[in-house]
Amino acid sequence: MSTIPIIDVFAGPGGLGEGFAGFQASKGFPFKILLSAEANHDAHSTLRLRAFQRALLTSGRDLSHLLGYYQGNHDEPYTQDTKGIWEEASQEALCLELGSTNGDKRLYKELESRLDASKPWVLIGGPPCQAYSIAGRVRNKGNADYVPSNDSRHFLYQEYLRIISEYRPSVFVMENVRGMLSCKIDGKLIAHQILEDLACAGDRCSLKSGQGYRIYSLVSSTYFEHGKDVSKVDTKEFVVKSEEYGVPQARHRVILLGVRNDIDVRPGRLSRRGGPFVEEVISDLPLLRSGFSREGDDCDKWHSHVATQLWDLASCAREAGMPELAEDLDEYGFMVQSNSLDRDAQEKRAGGLSTDLPPLLNEWLTGIWPEACFNHETRTHMASDLRRYAYAAVFARTYGRYPKGVDDFSLPGLAPAHENWTTGKFADRFRVQQEGRTATTITSHIAKDGHYYIHPDPSQCRSLTVREAARIQTFPDDYFFSGPRTSQYTQVGNAVPPYLARQIAEIVYDLLQQSN
Repeated sequence: MSTIPIIDVFAGPGGLGEGFAGFQASKGFPFKILLSAEANHDAHSTLRLRAFQRALLTSGRDLSHLLGYYQGNHDEPYTQDTKGIWEEASQEALCLELGSTNGDKRLYKELESRLDASKPWVLIGGPPCQAYSIAGRVRNKGNADYVPSNDSRHFLYQEYLRIISEYRPSVFVMENVRGMLSCKIDGKLIAHQILEDLACAGDRCSLKSGQGYRIYSLVSSTYFEHGKDVSKVDTKEFVVKSEEYGVPQARHRVILLGVRNDIDVRPGRLSRRGGPFVEEVISDLPLLRSGFSREGDDCDKWHSHVATQLWDLASCAREAGMPELAEDLDEYGFMVQSNSLDRDAQEKRAGGLSTDLPPLLNEWLTGIWPEACFNHETRTHMASDLRRYAYAAVFARTYGRYPKGVDDFSLPGLAPAHENWTTGKFADRFRVQQEGRTATTITSHIAKDGHYYIHPDPSQCRSLTVREAARIQTFPDDYFFSGPRTSQYTQVGNAVPPYLARQIAEIVYDLLQQSN
């Protein structure tokens, strides 16, 4: 089979597309991203850079200038010699908003001129999920004027559906949050509506034999097709738990695999493989300290402050009858005092990724520049949060669980000045990503603060960097995220884990090979 075109819409920074583009079969890379579309300018910039890097690799060009750009040594990612390739990458990665008049017009113009829909091709993407998410719906309930059926975000999947109806891909992959399964519009589950619409390719009235789609689960035998009673479908069977498929985080998402009815092949399923632990995917990265957000950043001041906080907490723990915790707090106080950590680093420590990782994941994460380290700079934290972070990380190592709620944060100076702190609603406000476990879900909330993403090493006393979050999301180390750091965090949190997407790509490839 010749190269299979991929159209990636609502692409974000490209996690789903990276999995397909990076999947390697016995005869090379079978998938090629023909077009990707994203509305956010920073995420689009990330997409464009990745498209450029792939094109340079394919053409056999030297990538040293691009590496220098990633490291901040050049103003532009291209040279005069590679500017043409950059312009081609700009045609692949489009910055447009699906659902807008101008965005739709541009996308369909590009599809008409560049996509040969008579040959096998694949549509991928995840329509924005804010309206479906549990957190988003809670926020909407607080708005007395909010009417779900008037929220256009609920129906962005119809833009995805329109492409299916117009160009009839051989296969499509659609991803969304688990909250979609319980979301209702006018009393009807939106998940049932989506299944019915996708199965009929958007037009039940004119549906003829062979025209619709069968919608498969990637983890069970469940599927849906036109004519079945959608109310009998257990939509939870479409939920993929990433940690069960080699991804080091508990990320649960709805993933629908649509296969055109004239393709008489049933797709395979994801093969279970336990996700590695947090420390196995981030411990080789350079040790970094955080910074002060108000006191003025200074290396010596930071080390002195954190060590003093740990020793003070040790004294408080002894008085509270917690000798084991007190001993560990003391020990890490001396460790922080003796270390001399920077706030950013361009070089990795020797040794590379953990040898305990599966070889395929190790190779996937390493990237083409094993010596380089991008997007690995720390946030600044308030002095009070440094006390909490240091305490929480030591507590997790001492007791094998992260501290939770009022009782665990009872030592002086730990309870935050939050009016609802004692109600228990914010018991998880400070959460350590624990060693010996997979990480909790990396979400876009990581862009707001790092309280839920505290580094497991107490001596670093900080939240995760963008690179560490990207590692947990299984982005390769040579994947560069554009824009301000807050935007980089958001991009990572919104993405599909590329290593999971790579496994989906393998299923799609095998299906198309069999159908061919």
